[in-house]
Amino acid sequence: MDEQDIPIDIHTGKLLEWLVSRRVVGKEWHKAIPDIRNKINNAIRDMPANEELVQLLSGAHINYFHCLKIVEILKMTEADTKNVFGRYGSQRMKDWQEVVKNYEKDSVYLAEAAQILVRNITFEIPSLKKQITKFEQLSEEAAKKAKDMSKSQNAIRGEFTVLCQQLGIKGEEIKAELKVKLEQLPQMFGEIAAKVSALDKAVNLYGEYCKNKNCLQIIRHVSTAGNSTVYEFLYSEAPLSIEEPQIDFGDDDGNPSSNDQEIDFGDGANIDFGDAGAIDFGESDITLQSGNEIDWGDGVEAVTDPAEINFDISLEESGIVVEGGGQSGGVARGEEALSILDAPTYRDRFIDELLELEAFLKMRLYELTTTSESSMLSMTFLDEIAGQDTNTIQQMIVNVEVVLANTLQPQLQYLHQVKHSPRYIDILSAKVKQKLTAIDKLKENEKLSKEKSVKYLEEAAKLRPDLEKAIKHTKTLQQQIESDISKRYKNRTVNLMGGVNTI
Repeated sequence: MDEQDIPIDIHTGKLLEWLVSRRVVGKEWHKAIPDIRNKINNAIRDMPANEELVQLLSGAHINYFHCLKIVEILKMTEADTKNVFGRYGSQRMKDWQEVVKNYEKDSVYLAEAAQILVRNITFEIPSLKKQITKFEQLSEEAAKKAKDMSKSQNAIRGEFTVLCQQLGIKGEEIKAELKVKLEQLPQMFGEIAAKVSALDKAVNLYGEYCKNKNCLQIIRHVSTAGNSTVYEFLYSEAPLSIEEPQIDFGDDDGNPSSNDQEIDFGDGANIDFGDAGAIDFGESDITLQSGNEIDWGDGVEAVTDPAEINFDISLEESGIVVEGGGQSGGVARGEEALSILDAPTYRDRFIDELLELEAFLKMRLYELTTTSESSMLSMTFLDEIAGQDTNTIQQMIVNVEVVLANTLQPQLQYLHQVKHSPRYIDILSAKVKQKLTAIDKLKENEKLSKEKSVKYLEEAAKLRPDLEKAIKHTKTLQQQIESDISKRYKNRTVNLMGGVNTI
């Protein structure tokens, strides 16, 4: 094989060492570079207006090969300064020709070009790629964060919707809506009371088991009298009047709904007790008549003889009215003014009785369906009562569970606590507002994350032209170095291994 056909393979990272070891460049080549760079900086200050020069010098580190092109361009722009001997009188041309001459001395230009090539391949281009990748990664993370915040918003909005549905409100003016919703409590209690009558068979069965026909008193009372007042449950008669305590919820800002927070004793005038500061009960003093007896002023002489008293006068003639015994004509106040299912104490007792009845029926159903003869909770004596099959007991359990489910439904429990706990409505209102605040905050953060994502993409987009330009210049420089070395070795093919093509 001819020597000219053998390629020269040089690893890019060791290109500079290769040039020094082959004595293509000297070991002290770097000492000449500062002087050359100074001359380039001075020469570049005085350049003609030429579009090709602008493109050549934009965004690139000026090296020897750029200087050759500048000289070629100046040959056209400075042609009128050329004399008969072929020399140029232009100082611009002289400056750049001197730069080229200094570069070519000891092949300094080749060593500098190799250094620039290695730096671009090893640092500049990977750094730009790394920055672009980093910005793209940050953009993806910001977009993912925005997406997660959107999901969180939907989750919290779903919780808010569920809570409002449980409360039966829209969630716009919470306290006002709850106050209106409280007016539906009597209707809800009435619907529950209407279902209690279906528990009569179960209650009677439990009474047979307990040997106590008065067990589950509240369930029995609600079944017969409905959701009556606690007063009627306690005294077995309805009150003449009910004074139910009033609750002031205030507005959504926590201010009371009424300004009349103090007792008004009148028109604002002070009470005058007289000059002596004592209460005046009349204009004349009380005087005692003779015999030290009180004169009542009716002109009727006192009866001193018991025989003269007439005991035959009827109560009607005397004007005395005797009221009936018990609590007739009573006024229901406080907890007694509330209905059974509304008063906290009696509502809890009602729920306890339902749970007690449910537990009994489930044990009875278990006994009817089990084949075990040894049972500590035997209720076999109930077998004598007619209609005690599994289907009947199951239906009884269903009836109890229906009443229990209606009593423990979330909306009813929320409204009941709102009515009877002054602070609960503030806590509930704050809970609803907190979810709205969280949604607004997440919206703002989502917006910021989206803006960051777009900003990072824009930063990455700005760097891509720089990367493309750096790769283009590096490829050109690599080809120029390969061509220069090839000329030195009889035009043999030169391959720079690990060059820009592998990036």
